Amino acid sequence: MPSRTPSQPRPIRKTNGTIIPPTPTKFKLAMPAPTVSLTQDAEWCVVHLDGEWRQIRFHDYATLFSIPGLYEEVIYRALHCESPAVVVGLLADHLESVDEDIKDMRVLDLGAGNGIVGQRLRRFGAERIVGVDIIDEAREAAERDRPAAYDHYVVADLTDLTDAKRAELREQRLNCLVCVAALGFGDIPPEAFTGALDLIADDGWIAFNIKEDFLESDDDTGFAGLLRKMERDGELKIERRRRYRHRLGTDLQPLHYVAMIARKMG
Repeated sequence: MPSRTPSQPRPIRKTNGTIIPPTPTKFKLAMPAPTVSLTQDAEWCVVHLDGEWRQIRFHDYATLFSIPGLYEEVIYRALHCESPAVVVGLLADHLESVDEDIKDMRVLDLGAGNGIVGQRLRRFGAERIVGVDIIDEAREAAERDRPAAYDHYVVADLTDLTDAKRAELREQRLNCLVCVAALGFGDIPPEAFTGALDLIADDGWIAFNIKEDFLESDDDTGFAGLLRKMERDGELKIERRRRYRHRLGTDLQPLHYVAMIARKMG
């Protein structure tokens, strides 16, 4: 549990070395003290709900999504997540540079969650946006929080698609895959990523990000090897990379990711 009284959340931002207290919100929440170093998939907060304090792990998406506004409060407001803006912006910029238009994209948003990426794609004018996630709570949250983000939303396990689900997704005639902040922790394993790629038309575009640690040669998640193999075999051509700060960790240290834009070669 936290090292300070939960009713007094610790400051979560720094400017020129000065600690700035968090702005009051509708949630009472606290995080581990900055001196506590946690792996990213073990990070948590405590939040005061219905008269009691609950500890919630950040990767417990079903619980986070079931509480309206909590995911945004923790990940985006408190820890300053930048990934949806970076990845979707990089995709739009790259398409423009090769004389294509994001408005012609029929996008599969893999690990769609409660629709933050879908909403940003909508603002850029993507032709059609299809969300896919493995848990019902994600679709329910997207329909609750961002009902205009998706044209269609499918709950499915892409490592074990039924014929009916596969046909449902193929009917969307997808030519672009976007996956933001969902690879490398077991939430979306390499097999699910390749399953999503299989649904994208040849010469389609792929926009995704991954923690920079998972691109190292000793990475044990399988993504470093998968990407090298797909490039070597001519299945994927990575055309742009950008390293950036994904968000802060609960210890206030930056978590760096690499955003990539690639083309599916067949």
